[in-house]
Amino acid sequence: MKRVMLTVAYDGTAYSGFQAQDNAHTIEGELNRCLKELLKEEIRVIGGSRTDAGVHARCNVAVFDTQARMPAEKISYALNQRLPEDIRIQRSEEVAADFHPRHCESRKTYEYRIMNAEFPVPTKRLYSYFTYVPLDAERMKEAAGYLVGEHDFKSFCSAGSQAESTVRTIYDIQVLSEGEEIVIRVTGNGFLYNMVRIIAGTLIEAGKGRRKPEEMEAILAAKDRGAAGPTAPACGLMLMKYEFKKYEF
Repeated sequence: MKRVMLTVAYDGTAYSGFQAQDNAHTIEGELNRCLKELLKEEIRVIGGSRTDAGVHARCNVAVFDTQARMPAEKISYALNQRLPEDIRIQRSEEVAADFHPRHCESRKTYEYRIMNAEFPVPTKRLYSYFTYVPLDAERMKEAAGYLVGEHDFKSFCSAGSQAESTVRTIYDIQVLSEGEEIVIRVTGNGFLYNMVRIIAGTLIEAGKGRRKPEEMEAILAAKDRGAAGPTAPACGLMLMKYEFKKYEF
């Protein structure tokens, strides 16, 4: 028996999130189905980041146990022949038998993309949130600065979260202007349910002039979801980097 870790990239548009669900099309469900077909075993992968419906990833991770003799590094090639085109394994490797992606020290980097132009660009509609209202990126940067560090992010967590604690650490948050796009890049030790999308929605309000940047302090202190801005649409969010202290990607 060996434990294999997959690095998984996907376009989440057609899926009801990463985690397997009854009567729903999910990334995890596709991985389980194709691994069973490939390895002739009943496989249940353990996912790292349980991304929401419509969210994309370049590097989510999943681990599973198998008795198959196929070398771990070859599984990626064989699995990609069976997976749908919007899911691709970037790497497969053997890891320690007790390795669990959600039970070890890690940091994740997400990007939220905003198309800020007079009219939408059809080719970007699945991978960015569009608004024609001009955004002030400098105000957004100033507001984002208040979120860096260890805080109780309860105000930035949607109802329904099963997290035991709402305290998280954001190591870095950037607001970048790339032509007609504004990119919010957030790196942290973990994120609550909808946390990055609520941060994005709140920063967008600051960019529109509807909130003062310094209001972020009061939002954090409130520990109340109603104090923060709206949850930005899923299409603009992508998991860009997933790093483990014990394993280098």
